[in-house]
Amino acid sequence: MNMKQGMFIGVIAAFLILGFVSMQRAMPDAKSDRIYKAIEVYSPYKLEKRMGGLTIVDSRDGRKEKPSAADVLLRLDELDEVWGKKHLKIENDAVVVFGDNNQSIVKIHIQTPQEKAWVKKFYGI
Repeated sequence: MNMKQGMFIGVIAAFLILGFVSMQRAMPDAKSDRIYKAIEVYSPYKLEKRMGGLTIVDSRDGRKEKPSAADVLLRLDELDEVWGKKHLKIENDAVVVFGDNNQSIVKIHIQTPQEKAWVKKFYGI
């Protein structure tokens, strides 16, 4: 192998590694599917498709955010975390969802300790 071939392979490897690292950074953390889907119904933030990608819509006031395609899922997680700190509470083996006027809307039962740990970590409660 001569010098040119070695440099070419090195540049290709560097691009592949940088691409993989940037993809990993752009991916949101894994979610507990059952609990997240049950809580997501009450979250005011929804994704809306548009020509340029995705828009995050706040259903309470219709406000829209248009983050870049790489940041949209991370931004949605950030908004859900802020919302969850104000509107979620863990009581015994259940997550209680509160409305804007601090009234209890629903209790979602937690089945495993891993789900409870995930709720505490993801929503910061």
